Amino acid sequence: MTFSLAGVRIPAVRPAGVPCRFGSEQRSVVNLSVLSKKDHVRRKILAGNSSYDTDSPSTTVATSGKMLIPDVDLDVSSSSTTSAENSPVAAEDSQAFEKVSSGTTIEDEAESAPILSGSVFEEKMNEDVNSQASESGWKVGVIPPPGTGQKIYKIDPFLKPHRAHLDYRYGQYKKIRELIDKHEGGLDTFSRGYEKFGFNRSAAGITYREWAPGAKSASLIGDFNNWNPNADVMSRNEFGVWEIFLPNNADGSPAIPHGSRVKIRMDTPSGIKDSIPAWIKFSVQAPGEIPYNGIYYDPPEEEKYLFQHAQPKAPKSLRIYESHVGMSSTEPKINTYVSFRDDVLPRIKRLGYNAVQIMAIQEHSYYASFGYHVTNFFAPSSRFGTPDELKSLIDKAHELGLLVLMDIVHSHASNNVLDGLNQFDGTDTHYFHSGSRGYHWMWDSRLFNYGNWEVMRFLLSNARWWLDEYKFDGFRFDGVTSMMYTHHGLQVAFTGNYNEYFGLTTDVDAVVYLMLVNDLIHGLFPDAVTVGEDVSGMPAFGIPVQDGGIGFNYRLHMAVADKWIDILKLKDEDWKMGDIVYTLTNRRWQEKCVVYAESHDQALVGDKTIAFWLMDKDMYDFMAVDGPSTPRIDRGIALHKMIRLITMGLGGDGYLNFMGNEFGHPEWIDFPRGDRYLPSGEVVPGNKDSYDKCRRRFDLGDAYFLRYHGLQEFDQAMQHLEETYCFMTSVHQYISRKNEEDKTVIFERGNLVFVFNFHWENSYFDYRVGCLKPGKYKVVLDSDDKLFGGFGRIDHSVDYFSTEKKHDNRDCSFSVYAPSRTAVVYALLED
Repeated sequence: MTFSLAGVRIPAVRPAGVPCRFGSEQRSVVNLSVLSKKDHVRRKILAGNSSYDTDSPSTTVATSGKMLIPDVDLDVSSSSTTSAENSPVAAEDSQAFEKVSSGTTIEDEAESAPILSGSVFEEKMNEDVNSQASESGWKVGVIPPPGTGQKIYKIDPFLKPHRAHLDYRYGQYKKIRELIDKHEGGLDTFSRGYEKFGFNRSAAGITYREWAPGAKSASLIGDFNNWNPNADVMSRNEFGVWEIFLPNNADGSPAIPHGSRVKIRMDTPSGIKDSIPAWIKFSVQAPGEIPYNGIYYDPPEEEKYLFQHAQPKAPKSLRIYESHVGMSSTEPKINTYVSFRDDVLPRIKRLGYNAVQIMAIQEHSYYASFGYHVTNFFAPSSRFGTPDELKSLIDKAHELGLLVLMDIVHSHASNNVLDGLNQFDGTDTHYFHSGSRGYHWMWDSRLFNYGNWEVMRFLLSNARWWLDEYKFDGFRFDGVTSMMYTHHGLQVAFTGNYNEYFGLTTDVDAVVYLMLVNDLIHGLFPDAVTVGEDVSGMPAFGIPVQDGGIGFNYRLHMAVADKWIDILKLKDEDWKMGDIVYTLTNRRWQEKCVVYAESHDQALVGDKTIAFWLMDKDMYDFMAVDGPSTPRIDRGIALHKMIRLITMGLGGDGYLNFMGNEFGHPEWIDFPRGDRYLPSGEVVPGNKDSYDKCRRRFDLGDAYFLRYHGLQEFDQAMQHLEETYCFMTSVHQYISRKNEEDKTVIFERGNLVFVFNFHWENSYFDYRVGCLKPGKYKVVLDSDDKLFGGFGRIDHSVDYFSTEKKHDNRDCSFSVYAPSRTAVVYALLED
């Protein structure tokens, strides 16, 4: 079987060995010593510049409000955005807050509760989960029952004044869990909606179901019935679910052949429309056509890919290689799953990363949206190949020991009416909120109604589908801040005041959904990893749901990348060491973070990567190793390495790099696009649909004769250093020096001592470095090594013996040579 995808014929793969959301850049500030903050995030937060204390109307069509649960009086269109203190619900049922915690009360011992961090907190979480499992009788791999939700007050005593709101939130979560248990047979069954909706084949035939309460009539059309709307008319039940059963042909073959185009034709309040089924598993744009077509994807058994390799266990520290399949070729074209599998995955492994995060997997009709305007949530992007080819990619990653994380988008959906969910049944209120609340004006996209029963089924099933069917190892949830607040973080400056998190603008429905999806993922897939993109610093974001948190494993430490951009705009003498250290360490210590110096955000057209900020146009003429250099190139090469290392060393419990940034990719990302004609008559020029800037020049990083190669070698050495010493998850971390005059930063993490000299011209001989443990230290990483494009000023054969001379509040110390613009890591050699 072959499919014609964008002019390229791609064969279905056989198992080996077996017969835009681009908007204005925005900023926010969160200034709290234990809080993760983000002062600049793509298309998300708009506020003033950061400052740090370095010392410390669409028409709504009425539809049936019924849900697929009997005898339940629940207003699925109501909003649960108010705080408990101000909510009419709270005022009406004030006693509920005393009941939602199952009788548990909070004592004042929370005041003395320890604040844990890093691997200690992770181990404590595991102990609590295993203990709770033992006490409650549930097993790992089974969704646990709701807990009391009270431990968050012991972990973070500052939450106690907001107990009414938090207990109300947890009560709503428990209420939904109880309803799902009662009417759906539990969260496990509820999250298998794809076994009921969409196309499902049995021995007797194919059943197709679709939830479209606004439709007046519906019929299934496609190649199999010559697109005749009268051939296969669907019937509707009382809940707005349309259904049809197509028995097998006389010869036993399915009524719809594999690879057939299919759509659902509906008579709706907006008129007759043909839509791609909401639960479609594959969607393809034919060459020369604008709309996509749903594809009935059910290959014969001999063509289905069978996974050969077990999924690797989640590592203690994540080193994530953020990637995009389509732009992963060195050639100006759309790359494929197969090429990524064969060419890029081995590169990721060789560089020393242990996880690959893949963007733009869910089908999106607009390529330039970077995959964020999703049209078909259950379908992998057909631009890159077939579903089975994606499976082969993931299986190969597992063979290499790499986790595969999917960049999942549940924060919003494309407003594309032709190909997506928008006005699917002809109404404005189907999957989304109505009116302005259902429209994100900056992203030009639709916003889900997370309090709707069928929306919950759809999204929870979607998360499970990718884990079950494709064996993804977890998710990076995009745009979580937008979900958790009715203002979506737009034009809001988060200062760290807890009233900003728990009030009238909190979308409790969305937060409860996030709790449910984390419950589902961590219950059924205990090794799966969830990373949340939250700029606001929502407290308890990374605390288990049973303890009252939202349940993410990691929060993206989003302030760091933008802080580097702010710093790079300054003269070298204006760099503040305390400012850098504060930004890197300003996070909630009891919640794990993934940090990055730059992601795809900084690489987009209109922005600049760190490499381009540092070296600008000199990168085009002076990157040959045997050619002349410039002061700008020398400075850029040195600082690029130092910025990445100090970010990884101090910033969090995981590290992320966008593909190409490891060697200072010289070009930005610009997706192919034509001219845009605005209603005002203004024309926004495109790039003549060019793919020239929508690729990655890996050949530059591999070229020994270019300075890019040294930057790539350093990144590889940095990853392997972390693999060897596990410093990102070490319990021991101590910052002994941040000297503004010398421009030095010295800190310990695990058995490593990091020495950074950011001074542009001063090198220091016999520079004393404090350390915790006595003994012999050796250089294990040196940014000035000639292999990395440095000047080779450090002698790696020298042993450094500590003395009992106290320095910088450390019991021991040793002396080093600290060249200008150099970072050196020393390891304690233990017997």
